[in-house]
Amino acid sequence: MPAGAQQGRSSAAMSAALSPFAVTRRIGHPYQNRTPPKRKKPRTSFSRVQICELEKRFHRQKYLASAERATLAKALKMTDAQVKTWFQNRRTKWRRQTAEEREAERQQANRLMLHLQQEAFQKSLSQPLPQDPLCMHNSSLCALQNLQPWAEDKKVTSVSGVASVV
Repeated sequence: MPAGAQQGRSSAAMSAALSPFAVTRRIGHPYQNRTPPKRKKPRTSFSRVQICELEKRFHRQKYLASAERATLAKALKMTDAQVKTWFQNRRTKWRRQTAEEREAERQQANRLMLHLQQEAFQKSLSQPLPQDPLCMHNSSLCALQNLQPWAEDKKVTSVSGVASVV
Protein backbone atom coordinates (compact mmCIF):
# COMPACT_ATOMS: atom_id res chain seq x y z
CA MET A 1 0.00 0.00 0.00
CA PRO A 2 1.37 3.38 -0.88
CA ALA A 3 2.33 5.63 2.03
CA GLY A 4 -0.12 8.35 1.01
CA ALA A 5 -3.09 5.96 1.03
CA GLN A 6 -2.27 4.63 4.49
CA GLN A 7 -1.87 8.14 5.83
CA GLY A 8 -5.30 9.09 4.39
CA ARG A 9 -6.94 6.08 5.99
CA SER A 10 -5.40 6.73 9.41
CA SER A 11 -6.49 10.39 9.42
CA ALA A 12 -10.02 9.34 8.41
CA ALA A 13 -10.11 6.76 11.21
CA MET A 14 -8.76 9.31 13.65
CA SER A 15 -11.31 11.96 12.73
CA ALA A 16 -14.14 9.38 13.02
CA ALA A 17 -12.90 8.42 16.46
CA LEU A 18 -12.73 12.08 17.55
CA SER A 19 -16.09 13.02 16.04
CA PRO A 20 -18.58 13.84 18.80
CA PHE A 21 -21.41 12.38 16.74
CA ALA A 22 -19.78 8.96 16.54
CA VAL A 23 -19.19 8.77 20.29
CA THR A 24 -22.44 10.23 21.65
CA ARG A 25 -24.87 8.91 19.06
CA ARG A 26 -27.75 6.99 20.63
CA ILE A 27 -30.20 4.57 19.22
CA GLY A 28 -33.92 5.25 19.72
CA HIS A 29 -35.95 8.35 20.55
CA PRO A 30 -33.86 11.26 21.93
CA TYR A 31 -36.15 11.69 25.00
CA GLN A 32 -36.00 8.02 26.05
CA ASN A 33 -32.77 8.31 28.01
CA ARG A 34 -33.72 11.42 30.02
CA THR A 35 -34.36 11.27 33.74
CA PRO A 36 -38.04 11.56 34.70
CA PRO A 37 -39.23 15.13 35.40
CA LYS A 38 -39.49 16.30 39.00
CA ARG A 39 -42.96 16.44 40.51
CA LYS A 40 -44.43 19.95 40.73
CA LYS A 41 -45.10 21.33 44.19
CA PRO A 42 -48.85 21.32 44.83
CA ARG A 43 -50.60 24.68 44.66
CA THR A 44 -50.72 26.44 48.02
CA SER A 45 -54.20 27.46 49.10
CA PHE A 46 -54.69 30.29 51.56
CA SER A 47 -57.60 30.87 53.93
CA ARG A 48 -60.09 33.68 53.31
CA VAL A 49 -58.73 35.55 56.31
CA GLN A 50 -55.19 35.34 54.96
CA ILE A 51 -56.25 36.53 51.50
CA CYS A 52 -58.33 39.35 52.97
CA GLU A 53 -55.39 40.58 55.06
CA LEU A 54 -52.99 40.25 52.12
CA GLU A 55 -55.37 42.19 49.86
CA LYS A 56 -55.87 44.94 52.46
CA ARG A 57 -52.13 45.31 52.84
CA PHE A 58 -51.63 45.26 49.06
CA HIS A 59 -54.13 48.10 48.58
CA ARG A 60 -52.18 50.19 51.08
CA GLN A 61 -48.71 49.13 50.00
CA LYS A 62 -47.65 47.44 46.76
CA TYR A 63 -44.13 46.58 47.97
CA LEU A 64 -43.01 45.30 51.37
CA ALA A 65 -39.60 45.61 52.97
CA SER A 66 -38.18 42.33 54.26
CA ALA A 67 -38.95 43.21 57.90
CA GLU A 68 -42.56 44.12 57.01
CA ARG A 69 -42.90 40.92 55.02
CA ALA A 70 -41.58 38.83 57.90
CA THR A 71 -43.98 40.49 60.36
CA LEU A 72 -46.95 39.96 58.05
CA ALA A 73 -45.95 36.34 57.40
CA LYS A 74 -45.74 35.65 61.12
CA ALA A 75 -49.11 37.32 61.80
CA LEU A 76 -50.79 35.27 59.04
CA LYS A 77 -48.96 32.03 59.91
CA MET A 78 -47.35 31.91 56.47
CA THR A 79 -43.75 31.64 55.37
CA ASP A 80 -41.79 34.66 54.23
CA ALA A 81 -41.48 33.08 50.78
CA GLN A 82 -45.26 32.61 50.53
CA VAL A 83 -45.92 36.28 51.29
CA LYS A 84 -43.18 37.36 48.88
CA THR A 85 -44.56 35.17 46.09
CA TRP A 86 -48.16 36.27 46.77
CA PHE A 87 -47.15 39.96 46.48
CA GLN A 88 -45.17 39.30 43.28
CA ASN A 89 -48.14 37.51 41.72
CA ARG A 90 -50.59 40.18 42.92
CA ARG A 91 -48.46 42.99 41.44
CA THR A 92 -48.37 41.12 38.12
CA LYS A 93 -52.17 40.84 38.18
CA TRP A 94 -52.47 44.50 39.16
CA ARG A 95 -50.29 45.62 36.24
CA ARG A 96 -52.37 43.60 33.77
CA GLN A 97 -55.57 45.27 34.86
CA THR A 98 -56.84 48.24 32.89
CA ALA A 99 -57.24 51.66 34.45
CA GLU A 100 -61.01 51.14 34.62
CA GLU A 101 -60.64 47.85 36.44
CA ARG A 102 -58.20 49.44 38.87
CA GLU A 103 -60.64 52.25 39.59
CA ALA A 104 -63.51 49.81 40.10
CA GLU A 105 -61.33 47.73 42.43
CA ARG A 106 -60.30 50.85 44.35
CA GLN A 107 -63.95 51.87 44.77
CA GLN A 108 -64.86 48.38 45.92
CA ALA A 109 -62.03 48.46 48.47
CA ASN A 110 -63.23 51.88 49.67
CA ARG A 111 -66.80 50.56 50.06
CA LEU A 112 -65.48 47.61 52.07
CA MET A 113 -63.43 49.90 54.32
CA LEU A 114 -66.41 52.22 54.82
CA HIS A 115 -68.61 49.24 55.71
CA LEU A 116 -66.03 47.97 58.22
CA GLN A 117 -65.73 51.45 59.75
CA GLN A 118 -69.51 51.70 60.07
CA GLU A 119 -69.64 48.31 61.78
CA ALA A 120 -66.94 49.38 64.22
CA PHE A 121 -68.75 52.67 64.83
CA GLN A 122 -72.07 50.90 65.51
CA LYS A 123 -70.29 48.57 67.90
CA SER A 124 -68.77 51.55 69.73
CA LEU A 125 -72.23 53.14 70.08
CA SER A 126 -73.65 50.09 71.79
CA GLN A 127 -70.86 50.08 74.38
CA PRO A 128 -71.26 52.64 77.19
CA LEU A 129 -68.47 55.18 77.61
CA PRO A 130 -66.38 54.69 80.75
CA GLN A 131 -66.99 57.41 83.29
CA ASP A 132 -64.07 59.81 83.47
CA PRO A 133 -63.17 60.60 87.11
CA LEU A 134 -62.91 64.33 86.26
CA CYS A 135 -66.51 64.33 85.04
CA MET A 136 -67.93 62.98 88.27
CA HIS A 137 -67.48 66.32 90.01
CA ASN A 138 -68.01 68.68 87.05
CA SER A 139 -71.40 68.63 85.32
CA SER A 140 -70.14 70.57 82.28
CA LEU A 141 -67.38 68.06 81.60
CA CYS A 142 -69.89 65.23 82.13
CA ALA A 143 -72.23 66.77 79.54
CA LEU A 144 -69.34 67.15 77.08
CA GLN A 145 -68.27 63.55 77.54
CA ASN A 146 -71.80 62.26 76.92
CA LEU A 147 -72.34 64.55 73.94
CA GLN A 148 -72.61 62.47 70.79
CA PRO A 149 -72.58 64.70 67.70
CA TRP A 150 -73.58 61.76 65.52
CA ALA A 151 -76.80 61.12 67.49
CA GLU A 152 -79.93 61.96 65.52
CA ASP A 153 -81.82 65.18 66.38
CA LYS A 154 -81.09 65.28 70.09
CA LYS A 155 -81.20 68.80 71.46
CA VAL A 156 -79.06 69.86 74.38
CA THR A 157 -80.79 72.19 76.79
CA SER A 158 -79.50 73.85 79.90
CA VAL A 159 -81.64 73.86 82.98
CA SER A 160 -80.21 75.69 85.99
CA GLY A 161 -76.61 75.28 84.81
CA VAL A 162 -76.84 71.48 84.30
CA ALA A 163 -76.87 70.26 80.70
CA SER A 164 -79.36 67.59 79.76
CA VAL A 165 -80.12 65.75 76.55
CA VAL A 166 -83.74 65.86 75.32
